[in-house]
Amino acid sequence: MKALEKILNLDYIIAGIALSVLIIVTFGGVIMRYFLGNPIIWGEEVQLFCFVWTVFFGAGAAFRTGSHVAIDVIVDMFPEKLRKVVEIAGYFVVLGVLIFLLSHSLPLIKQLAATGRTTNILKVPYSFIYSSLPIGCVLMIINYTLFMYKMLKGGDK
Repeated sequence: MKALEKILNLDYIIAGIALSVLIIVTFGGVIMRYFLGNPIIWGEEVQLFCFVWTVFFGAGAAFRTGSHVAIDVIVDMFPEKLRKVVEIAGYFVVLGVLIFLLSHSLPLIKQLAATGRTTNILKVPYSFIYSSLPIGCVLMIINYTLFMYKMLKGGDK
């Protein structure tokens, strides 16, 4: 379990690097455009890449720590057993959505790879950019399953 958690920490690293690059490129783009009059022409492509990777790898990390936004005021008023039933039911709903996204993202990646579509300036394959979707879904499934296991085993969030 510890080895798996160390491997899964890659989502923190990837999301952190992507977010840092996104911030730097965006800030640099503003400086270059408005103060130096020379915009970064490839900035939007890098921002797209970084944004997509930050979202999907960051979501996997958020599932591991239980950091997703939840409105659980009513659920917290339930008795302990009913609360666990609701949380398990919620887990299966989320799992269904993630499996749906995963199953529909793979044909998209396959189609993008088959067409060879790339970004206009940097020529980065869109299949590479959007590969974060299925990878992120798998990480979210693993992380949420581990989170639920720990929560049900330990009894706390």
